[in-house]
Amino acid sequence: MIPSCKLILLIAGLVMGLTLAGAPARAAEFYTEDLRIPMAEAGPRGLEAFLVRPAGAKRYPLALLSHGSPRKFEERATMSAHKYYGIALEYARRGFAALIVMRRGYGTSPGGRVDSAGGCAKAAYLPAAAVAVADLRAAIDAMARRADVTTSGMIAAGHSAGGLATVALSAQAPPGLVAAISFAGGRGSRDDDDVCNPDGLVQAFATFGRTSRVPMLWVYATNDSYFGPDLARRLHDGFRAGGGNARFIAAPAYGEDGHYLYSVAGRPQWTPYLDAFLRERGLSHDILSLPDPLPPPPQLNEAARGEFARYLASMLPHKAFAVSPNGGYGWRASRATAGDARRDSLAACMKWSPICTLYAIDDQLAPSQARPTDQSARARQ
Repeated sequence: MIPSCKLILLIAGLVMGLTLAGAPARAAEFYTEDLRIPMAEAGPRGLEAFLVRPAGAKRYPLALLSHGSPRKFEERATMSAHKYYGIALEYARRGFAALIVMRRGYGTSPGGRVDSAGGCAKAAYLPAAAVAVADLRAAIDAMARRADVTTSGMIAAGHSAGGLATVALSAQAPPGLVAAISFAGGRGSRDDDDVCNPDGLVQAFATFGRTSRVPMLWVYATNDSYFGPDLARRLHDGFRAGGGNARFIAAPAYGEDGHYLYSVAGRPQWTPYLDAFLRERGLSHDILSLPDPLPPPPQLNEAARGEFARYLASMLPHKAFAVSPNGGYGWRASRATAGDARRDSLAACMKWSPICTLYAIDDQLAPSQARPTDQSARARQ
């Protein structure tokens, strides 16, 4: 594992929400780290990855998170592990070390079309799934060598093509995998209600079911435009016919397209399914509180405070917010490193004022803005 950037998020303040048992949740600290996962097939750079876990000094069970695949190949390059931070945080809040790994050919992970299923009419999903499983296993091997993560009692979860990859992983379950979740799992959607070789996709899931015995949860919204209710049921029936252990949930319609139920905005709808499943498997933990929102810079006017609220709502690390004494501001998010975010936000602010300072970096106050008590707390870390 090759760390490229480390960041401690110190989250203080009042406790928000309740645990599964009904007692107050505990105030939380979270640790994040940018990683490159070593893998010979991915070349010297390895696979892009992002880790989010509670900041305690212990080994946390791995939650291996798998992303989907856009319909247009060229959009793969715009993907980033950082964009799944909000999802990963939900698993970290539940006591897991959540790792988002970008499979070969996505984000900055090399690989091109290595996971191609071939022509649409005869799309071959088993070879494509084998590529994904190899990437996930490389990530598991890397995590097993860490002092802060354990693969004993780990779970896996994936969305769309990542759901397919998770199901395929369960069919060749690595030691320590105790449960898995697939949200809108599938592959081959080229347009709404138009899937390449749907019979072949059903057959692939049936093949996985012959050897998969890991308890699974499958969630599909009834208005999923990628994998509609009829196909979703066929996938589940095929998987179960071979002996696969998966509970199917037909979730109510979500927004304009239920394929995106598994999202930061959809948290109120999908996290109860996750919590019930973890509780049934004896894997539930107290749910740690979300970060308290930072106060806006005092020099901002009402309109600018609204922009700061947008900054806070942006769960796209790395990000930073800069301000000037006269109320000017600038912010940037979804940068490769915290240093990039600091540089770009200051540059954006200086378009309006020659004097700008950093106010916030990611989800905490910039060091120059921290109160004395905050500085003392950091000194004790």
